[in-house]
Amino acid sequence: MYMMAKHLHLTAVVLSILLFVLRFVWLQSQSSLLHKKWVKIVPHIVDTILLASAIALCFIIPFNPLQHPWLWQKIILVIAYIGTGVYVFKFANTRIKQWIAFIVAILCLGLIAHLVMSKQALIAF
Repeated sequence: MYMMAKHLHLTAVVLSILLFVLRFVWLQSQSSLLHKKWVKIVPHIVDTILLASAIALCFIIPFNPLQHPWLWQKIILVIAYIGTGVYVFKFANTRIKQWIAFIVAILCLGLIAHLVMSKQALIAF
């Protein structure tokens, strides 16, 4: 059960990141593909699978974020990534704002990857 949930989660992570980058490229190139119905629906489906698999993993591996600072820091960075992603596509009204938010989102992803691989908190309390 663990391996299935983990592989589903990792697949959803990769798909989510690829879709985010692809949509950003289309945004910057002002592609009409960005306005296709499937482009608006598929990322939400992938992100729902991502969230559901993360919750499943929390039940399979009883990690308490309060006992593992790297885990709650990951959750905070995921929220920041989601927020910057929403900002890129819905609120950033200039290319510079879009690029800054995109770079912040990618930095969040890098920090998340570091936390997941090292299992070491970025900030120790």
